[in-house]
Amino acid sequence: MPTTALSPGLTLLGGSPDRIALVAGAERITYGELADRVDARRAELGDGRRLVMLQAANAVEPIVTYLAALAGGHPVLLVAPGEDEGSIRHRASLADRFDPDLVAAGSGDAVALHEVREGTVHRFSPELALLASTSGSTGSPKLVRLSRENLESNARAIAEYLRLTPDDRAATTLPMHYCYGLSVINSHLVAGASVMLTDRSVTDAEFWHEASEHRITSFAGVPYTFELLDAGGFAERMPRSIRYLTQAGGRLAPEAVRRFARLGDRRGFEFVVMYGQTEATARMAYVPAELAERAAGSIGRPIPGGRLRIDAEPGAHIGELVYEGPNVMLGYAESPDDFALGRTVHELRTGDLAKQREDGLFEVVGRMNRFVKVYGLRVDLDAVQRLLAEEGIEVRTASAGERLLVFVRAERLLEAARTRAAALLGIPVHAVRAYPIAEFPCTSTGKPDFAALVRHADLLDRRDDEAATVAADGTDAATGTVTAETIRDLYAELLGRPDATPEDTFAGLGGDSLSYVEVSLRLEGLLGRLPRDWPSRSPRALAETVAPTAADVDASGREETPPTDSSTVEDATRSAPRPRAAGLARSWFPNVETPAILRAIAIVLIVATHADLLGVKGGAHLLLAVAGYNLARFQLAAGAGGARSRRLLRSAAHIAVPAVLWIGAVALVSGKYVPTTALLVNNLVPGDGRWNEQWQFWFLEAAVWTMLGLALLLAIRPVDRLERRHPWAFALTLLAATLGVRYALVGIDAHGVERYAVATVLWCLVLGWAVARADTVPKRLLVSAVAVAATVGFFGDPVREGVVIVGVLLLVWAPSLRMPRPIVPAVRLVAGASLFVYLTHWVVYPAWEQSAPWLGTLLSFAVGIAAWYAYRLATAGLGALRRRRQAAGAGSATSPRVRSAVAG
Repeated sequence: MPTTALSPGLTLLGGSPDRIALVAGAERITYGELADRVDARRAELGDGRRLVMLQAANAVEPIVTYLAALAGGHPVLLVAPGEDEGSIRHRASLADRFDPDLVAAGSGDAVALHEVREGTVHRFSPELALLASTSGSTGSPKLVRLSRENLESNARAIAEYLRLTPDDRAATTLPMHYCYGLSVINSHLVAGASVMLTDRSVTDAEFWHEASEHRITSFAGVPYTFELLDAGGFAERMPRSIRYLTQAGGRLAPEAVRRFARLGDRRGFEFVVMYGQTEATARMAYVPAELAERAAGSIGRPIPGGRLRIDAEPGAHIGELVYEGPNVMLGYAESPDDFALGRTVHELRTGDLAKQREDGLFEVVGRMNRFVKVYGLRVDLDAVQRLLAEEGIEVRTASAGERLLVFVRAERLLEAARTRAAALLGIPVHAVRAYPIAEFPCTSTGKPDFAALVRHADLLDRRDDEAATVAADGTDAATGTVTAETIRDLYAELLGRPDATPEDTFAGLGGDSLSYVEVSLRLEGLLGRLPRDWPSRSPRALAETVAPTAADVDASGREETPPTDSSTVEDATRSAPRPRAAGLARSWFPNVETPAILRAIAIVLIVATHADLLGVKGGAHLLLAVAGYNLARFQLAAGAGGARSRRLLRSAAHIAVPAVLWIGAVALVSGKYVPTTALLVNNLVPGDGRWNEQWQFWFLEAAVWTMLGLALLLAIRPVDRLERRHPWAFALTLLAATLGVRYALVGIDAHGVERYAVATVLWCLVLGWAVARADTVPKRLLVSAVAVAATVGFFGDPVREGVVIVGVLLLVWAPSLRMPRPIVPAVRLVAGASLFVYLTHWVVYPAWEQSAPWLGTLLSFAVGIAAWYAYRLATAGLGALRRRRQAAGAGSATSPRVRSAVAG
């Protein structure tokens, strides 16, 4: 069992011993008393560092435990309190996934420490202090890793711009497990101010009685909080002691901001709009109170010590908002192994689209994932909401495929919302679907729950479809289902990742060009034509691309009433099946991704040409371009910190390990290859410029060393940032550079082994990379022209050059092709086994090259496919053995104790 010495702890207690720190009902706790309680609780937690799961209620004992864990250097995992089924299920899920050493359960004076084990089974980074779910999510499969510096720097920055003093007192109007609520506690304690602990709603009259009695000076709210206050006569309830209000957790309408700012002017308080994310500990920007009215709609300026910038295309003024500062998270934790990681994130790409105004303030104009394509137009869903609100129609918007979904609480406005949305966007009315909903669903932290809206629409659609089916012929439509779990299981099987969830992506699970062939073809068999960006979509998102037709009718035949709140929608639709697209099963010409087809064709050309069955060369260089295309889609997909470098290293290993094992074994048995060939470093050996057996694996050398070089290059933060900001320009520049190297070394035409040296073929791989980045017609035209110009003359063989050119142009202009269904399994098999066919065919076909080249070709594929299967079985067995050992080491007997602790 690992032991980890305590690292320096963190204390947030900045008040004098005799000053009040916490107010809970009639109890008033001074800083001196709080420090004594923290010291006592710290002793209970023990000496070695342990993972503490804390049910973070707005009460004294959870705060004492939280502060004690920080002071003792114990990483804290904050979870929501409560005994409802959802909270209990969420705590159990987190406990199973992250395996806490100790659980602090309960609230108020009833907190109990449940020892899961003595010591810990984890290894922790010295910096790790806190683990938090993103945005208070109860479904996120990953946690945010925060350091002591993150917590302290953000608390002090907030205290500075709010000008907190020991005379300030905040009310806990937000949950402690939510980063915004926690930041209120941290900032007031570090400033020596006090906190009134309550779990009452602002709509509760008793809350306002307590607020007046204890003379609070501030409280925090999300947009929903201020909507409630507006509706409930806020001005009459607010105590005169209020000095300022803060708002974050989502965009508050500019008019509402101005209204509260003007109210503050009349009543003598400040209204401060703030902006933040859990990944930045809490806050990143704020609007100074004196600017609130005229800067309504903006997020203001960076907090002290932070920096904001807009990552936009050249000439554009709107782009992704990027934040840098000491409060940027260390990174994410997707499993306990990640607790030992240091910093993997150096800047935070917020996912928000923003601009910097003429007054220097920043303004968020939309969410990158809230822009969708509807009828060929790029639509800002948030803007649609604002436009309809200006016409007096309050809606929430979402999308499904090419349809715009509009939700209204007043059923009489359904048709008006639908027709006005279509008119404002200039799209046909039939492209807009309008749905009634009793209340707009919110997450546990008060933010709009757009996923719940989509599920609500899905439920209504499936109910209508079922009714139509029953009315037509009385048959059951729920057949041939494809669910998120189906796709998740596919990933788990083919990627060797039993820990895969419906929220993971192919790229995020480490999928690469070797595994994508089988995965993509199996997915196409389930879903039909795949979207071009499927590797970056989760199983849940992919399942939603299939039209739903399953019924939601109970056993008695009665239709369900569609739920409207987030949790009910989740429960009602979590297991809803997704049938295959209509007619897919009958299609004899399904779509297959072009890279998979080209990979199969290329390896057939390679083997058949080597065996003298055909005389069509060019397959290997085309395969290199396909490898570059897939590299850009998978290994260079978005990822935090050094994720992309790690993916490249893993992919290089997936090629190098079987290659070194096979070539080394052949070298030992036959003496055919020298050690430098087995180690894939033949390019470093001086030669006479003529082909020999040691050059047979040039393709693998080029792929492996390119991936290793790119991993090192992208490990340099400025280079990695540059590629993320300008992926097309970066790929084009690199292509120009590699072509420049080729022309400098060999000129236009290459001779002998010049056609296989890494330095002179690297342009083929980078060409595929540039093809993947060409996402507009002008870019595709340019990369097509470069492909033709770069290939013509390189081999001095028009047929060979034609093979490469045609293959690359297919990649550019035809991301998928239709092919007869009976040959799809063969394509899947050949493309998936291509690496092992390439490795083994050199020792198979020579015996038949003169007498029966067709037999040599067939046997090469048979041996290569058999080797592929054997290798997969071996690696799967080793993986299963490793997981069993890890499970045994963790001690399965502790699992029931964890579940018991988190349930109570």
